[in-house]
Amino acid sequence: EVACCELGLYKLKSAELKTFLRFILLPGYNKCVARNFGYDSVVCECNSTYCDSIGSVSLPPLGQFSSYLSNIAGSRLEASQGEVRANSTGERLRLTIVPYQKYQKTRGFGGAMTDAAAINILSLSAGAQEQLLRQYFSSEGIGYSVVRVPMASCDFSTRLYTYADTPGDYDLHNFTLAPEDINMKIPLLQRAQALSPRPLSLLASAWSAPAWMKTNGALTGKGSLKGQPGGKEHKTWAQYYVRFLEEYAKYNLTFWALTTGNEPSAGMMTNYSFQALGFTPEEQRDWVSLDLGPALHASSYPHTHILILDDSRILLPHWAKVVLSDIHAGRYIHGVAVHWYLDSVVPPDISLGTTHDLYPEYYLFGTEACAGWNPLNKGVMLGSWDRAEQYAHDIIEDLNHYVVGWTDWNLALDPNGGPNWVKNLVDSPVIVDATRDVFYKQPSFYSMAHFSKFLWEGSQRVGVSASGETHLEFSAFIRPDGSLVLIILNRSSSDILFEVWDPPVGYIPSTAPAHSLLTLAWKRQ
Repeated sequence: EVACCELGLYKLKSAELKTFLRFILLPGYNKCVARNFGYDSVVCECNSTYCDSIGSVSLPPLGQFSSYLSNIAGSRLEASQGEVRANSTGERLRLTIVPYQKYQKTRGFGGAMTDAAAINILSLSAGAQEQLLRQYFSSEGIGYSVVRVPMASCDFSTRLYTYADTPGDYDLHNFTLAPEDINMKIPLLQRAQALSPRPLSLLASAWSAPAWMKTNGALTGKGSLKGQPGGKEHKTWAQYYVRFLEEYAKYNLTFWALTTGNEPSAGMMTNYSFQALGFTPEEQRDWVSLDLGPALHASSYPHTHILILDDSRILLPHWAKVVLSDIHAGRYIHGVAVHWYLDSVVPPDISLGTTHDLYPEYYLFGTEACAGWNPLNKGVMLGSWDRAEQYAHDIIEDLNHYVVGWTDWNLALDPNGGPNWVKNLVDSPVIVDATRDVFYKQPSFYSMAHFSKFLWEGSQRVGVSASGETHLEFSAFIRPDGSLVLIILNRSSSDILFEVWDPPVGYIPSTAPAHSLLTLAWKRQ
C-alpha cells in the first residue's frame, strides 16, 4: 500500500501492479517498501509476492565505477555509476589503494540456521518462505555462503535436547537426529543450497554434551565433560561429532568446518542459564589432540576444518597460545573462531592482530554476532540504523585485522526476538511477522549485504591509506576476477566528500553521506 500510494498506482489490481513494478518501472531493481516503527530508520517489508532486491550485480566497463549506498535516510543498496577521472578532483581527503600490500583472502559471510530461525521461516506461507530464502542465498539476493548449524539444542530452541540422551550410551547406539533437524533445519538447508549459485560452507557448533557425560549432570549451568581428555566421555563426545556429520551427509549436506564447541567459557560460569559445556584452553587442547582430531581424521570427513575457541576475542591471544603452540593439537586445527560480544572493550590489535602475528598459518573467522543481546538495550528494534552501523563497524574492524569471514546469529526471529526457551531475546536482520505473512529486512540485513554481496570467496584484502585524519572506516579487496571493492562506513552526522585513487585506474570522486554505508566497485583491467 505504501508503494502504491507513493507511485500513484493504487487503482491498479495487485497482479497488474506486480507486473508493472517488475517489468516496466524498476528493471533489475525492486525498491524497498519502507515501514517506520519509530526508531532512527526504516525496515523493508516483504511478502509472498514482493520483495525489494538488488538483483545480480555486474560491473561497468573499465573507466567507470559502480556505487551502492545505504543510509539512515532510507536508501537501501541504491545503485549508481560514475566515470573514473584521469586527474585528481583536488578533494581534501583522498583514499589511496595500495595493491601491493596484500593480506588475507575472504572465505564468506552468512548466518545461523537455529531451531528458532527455522521455526520462523516455516511459519510463513510457501511463497514468503521462498522470498526470504532467496533474499539470503540466491544470486539475486545478498550472497550468503556460510551457514552455522547448531548441533542439537541451544537457547534458540523451544526445548532442551541432544542427539544422545540415553544415559551410558558410550557407543552412541541410540544417536539420532531430532525432529527439529529432520523436519525443519535440513529441508531449509537443502532449499538454501538449491538456491545458491555455489556450494554453501556449513559450519557446525555444539552447545552441550548429553547431561550424562557431564560433571553437573545437566545441559545448563557450570559443567564440563567427566574424566580427562583421552577418557571414555571425551572419546564419545568426539564420536558424537562424527555421527552428526554422518547423519547430515545422508541428506547430501556436508560440512566445511566444525567448532570445538560454542562459548566454552560459559560452561565455567556458576548457574549459567542455558546450554553450555565448559573447557579450559588446556582441556580443549588435549581433547583436540587425543580425541576430536584423531576421530575426525579416521572418519569419512578428514578434510572438515576444526576451529577452536568459538568465543569472545577477549580470550585471545592466551587461548590460541595454549592450544596452537602444542604440535599434537595444532596439526588438526585450521582456524580460530571468534564471537563479537565484548568487542567494544577489547582492542582488535592485541587480540586478533597478535593472534595472527603469532600463528599466521591459522585463519580467524567470525562465527556469531547479534544486536539486542545487551540487557541495557535488549531485543528487537525494527528499523535501527545504529545497529546496522554496529555490524558494519565490527565487520570492517575484523576484516582489517585478518578475519576471513563473519557470521551473523539467527537468520530470522519473531517480533519479540525469539523463540528462545530461556527468554534470551535478541535482534536479527530478518524479523518474521507470521500473523501478517510478512517479513521485515532490518538495516542490519543491508549492512551484511554491503559485504556478503560483493566480497566473493577468495577476495584478497589490500592496503588503503587515507591522506589525513577522517571519521570514515574502510576496507579494500581485490576479487578473484581482478576487480576492486572498497567498503566505506560513515558513522558521523556529516556528509564526507573524498576521492579514491587507484593508481593504474585513476581517480573516483565520491561522497559518504551522514550515517551511511557505501560499497564502491570497479574493474582494473
